[in-house]
Amino acid sequence: MLNSLPSELIAEILGNLDLASLITTSYLSRRFHTIVSDSSLNPWRPPILRNLRLAIYEDSLKHLSIRSIVPRHNWIEILSLARPTFILFEATLPNLKASEWEECFSRRFLPGWKKWKRDGSWKEAFLKLLYRVWHRSVTYCSSDEAWTKFIVLNRNGSANELEASSRNFNPFIIFNDIKLQTGLGHLETQIRVVVQLADVRILAFGTLSKRTRLSVNPNAHGFLHPPGIEKDNDQIQHPYLQSNDLINDYGVYPSQSRAGTSLNHPRDPVLYTRLRYPLPALIHENYPFYTPGGGDNRWFGSGEVEEDGLQWVGRMLIVAQILGSNDGTAGQESEQGRQQYASITWRDLWAIAPWLEERVTKKINGPGLGIE
Repeated sequence: MLNSLPSELIAEILGNLDLASLITTSYLSRRFHTIVSDSSLNPWRPPILRNLRLAIYEDSLKHLSIRSIVPRHNWIEILSLARPTFILFEATLPNLKASEWEECFSRRFLPGWKKWKRDGSWKEAFLKLLYRVWHRSVTYCSSDEAWTKFIVLNRNGSANELEASSRNFNPFIIFNDIKLQTGLGHLETQIRVVVQLADVRILAFGTLSKRTRLSVNPNAHGFLHPPGIEKDNDQIQHPYLQSNDLINDYGVYPSQSRAGTSLNHPRDPVLYTRLRYPLPALIHENYPFYTPGGGDNRWFGSGEVEEDGLQWVGRMLIVAQILGSNDGTAGQESEQGRQQYASITWRDLWAIAPWLEERVTKKINGPGLGIE
């Protein structure tokens, strides 16, 4: 009876199986074998994503690469999102093309991390960098990156790319100094997880207050809340969606919309697509749109204000925190938590929040003008 159904429906049904059952089912009939081998139907993707989402990997996932019935492109997603220890020490890696390893690299890591690629292959660069990130996540070693870069958004519209010694890097201390310099030391430090990737999460440190408009930092608000996107009853509101304008494969691209149906009618209509380079973790898979499920905590208020009618004031500090083995979800770290961070540069910031680039009035490398 199942064999008489359309191939697309069979593939959808098979996608509800776990990997071990799907492997067994694929050998029950010639038609099943043909369907599971078809890269356009690809019933392997749903169970693979379930493994990655739950971070509890079936034994069958470890050696999936040796099965010719599994389309190779599934491994691009696995290598982009799976935990480092699984890739480095447990999985049998597939034989991918150089372009596919480059794709995995671009999806998994911040674009600024391409500086670590030397003369070797993309596979070598991917595995070496993944090992370096894992090593830093379980130790306090900073020999490979003596200085950690970070970004500060100033309330006057400018921004600074700064750096501090990796050995003593502590964003809590850095931001406390920033608050004291701007007379905001009495305000509580607020931390937001902007987006979580496979190996790092982007954190924003700021302060909220009912201050005068002169102290409000519009770029801090714009960084956390892309213009025109709102969270509304767990629904994603897409400003000016038009199917002909959407680019589904290559990251978050803001562009002027030519036409379409506005849901929110933002003052400056901007078109967004989901971030792809780098690829967000599944708890933030809709980024920059809202992702339901409890992991996306950028929206505590609505419109121009946060919870209790407060606004972002003073400067905002942006850092990249390396994830540890127990970081299954994007939570807020305490000051006594781990102090493992990687550099975030202009290139990384524009990849994560491209809409912010035209809003920053002046980019400053190092301290200088724009520091209030």
